Amino acid sequence: MRTEIGVAVVGFGLGGRVFHAPFVSAVPGLKLEAIVQRKGDEAGKAYPEARILRSVGEALEDAAVQLVVVSTPNETHFPLAKQALEAGKHVVIDKPFAASSAEARELVELARRKGLKVVPFHNRRWDGDFQTVRRVLRDGSVGRLVTFESHFDRFRPTPRENTWKEAGDDANGMLFDLGPHLVDQCLALFGVPETITASVRKDRDETAIEDAFDITLGYRLHGRTLLAHCRTSYLACDAAPRFLLHGTKGSFKKYGLDPQEPALVHGAKVPEMGSGDGWLEEEKAAWGVLTVAPNVADPGTLVKHEVKTERGDYRGFYANVRDAINGDAEQAVTAEDGWRVVRLLEMARESSREGRTLPVEF
Repeated sequence: MRTEIGVAVVGFGLGGRVFHAPFVSAVPGLKLEAIVQRKGDEAGKAYPEARILRSVGEALEDAAVQLVVVSTPNETHFPLAKQALEAGKHVVIDKPFAASSAEARELVELARRKGLKVVPFHNRRWDGDFQTVRRVLRDGSVGRLVTFESHFDRFRPTPRENTWKEAGDDANGMLFDLGPHLVDQCLALFGVPETITASVRKDRDETAIEDAFDITLGYRLHGRTLLAHCRTSYLACDAAPRFLLHGTKGSFKKYGLDPQEPALVHGAKVPEMGSGDGWLEEEKAAWGVLTVAPNVADPGTLVKHEVKTERGDYRGFYANVRDAINGDAEQAVTAEDGWRVVRLLEMARESSREGRTLPVEF
C-alpha cells in the first residue's frame, strides 16, 4: 500500500468548499490534512478531521502536506503557487492558472526544475456534457465537424457587491473566469488552433470587469476548416445551448450545465471513489439531442435522437493527480496546457483590441 498523499486546500470560498475539499476527500490515496481558512469556522465544521490553519505558511511548513491546492482570489494564484513549489510541494491551481503567460511559464519551469507537479484545475474536462460531446465526435454521429459552439452563460445584469470577482483587475472578469474552461476544452478536443479572433467586452451598463466575450479558434483538420466558438455573456437571460455541433451528417445540441456544482452547493455528499455508490447522473430531461439526415440526399427528412449524458465526475481529476504524483499515470492536464490557455486568453484581448485575426504560433 502506498502512503497517502497529504493535501492542504488553501481557501474555503466556493472553490475550496465545492470543487476541491469534497473531491480530495473522496479519492483514496489522498488525505485532506489541512484547510487554510483565514477566519471563520465553516471549514472546521465541514471537515472536523482536517487541521484548520490560518496562514499559508503553516501549510508549507507542514511535513504531512505534499500537495497544495490553491483556491484563492485570481491575482494570488501565481505568488501562492510559486511559494508552494519553492517549499517543495506539488500544486493544483484553480483557474486561471496564472494572470499572465509570463507568470504561467515561470511556474512551468520552476516545477520542472524542482521535479514537482503543477496542475491547472481544468476540471470541466470531467463534465458529463463534455464527455458526451467527446463520445458524439468519436462515434462520427454528426459526420465531419465544421462548427463547434460552446457557451457558458449567466444572467447577472448588475455587479455583485463586496466581491473580488467584480474588481477591475486583469486577472478577474469572465475572460479569465470562464474562458479557461471553454478554451481548455477546445484544446483537449482539437489541439492548438491556427488562428484566434475575439471580441472581449463590457456589456453591462455598469461593470468594472470584462463581462462578455466571443472567441473563435480557427483550425485546419485533415485539410478542412473547423471553427470553434467560445462564448460567455452576463446578460443571457435565456441561455443558449451549452454545446452546439454542426457537421456534414447532422447536429448535436445540449442545454444545461453539469449537475455536480449545484448538487454540492445544495449539500450533496460525494461518495468515496470505488465504493460502489454512484455519483450524479443527469436527468433525462436535460439530455442532448442528435438530429441527423439518415439519407443526405434527402436533407428534408430528419430524425432526432436523445443522447444520454455521460456521468460527470470531478473525482477523476484528483485521481489522475494522485497517479501522476505517484508515477502511475501521465498527467492529464499538464502545466503546458495551463500556459497555452493563458496565452490564448491574452491573445483574445489583443485580437479584440486590434480588431483583427491573429495567427497562433506556439
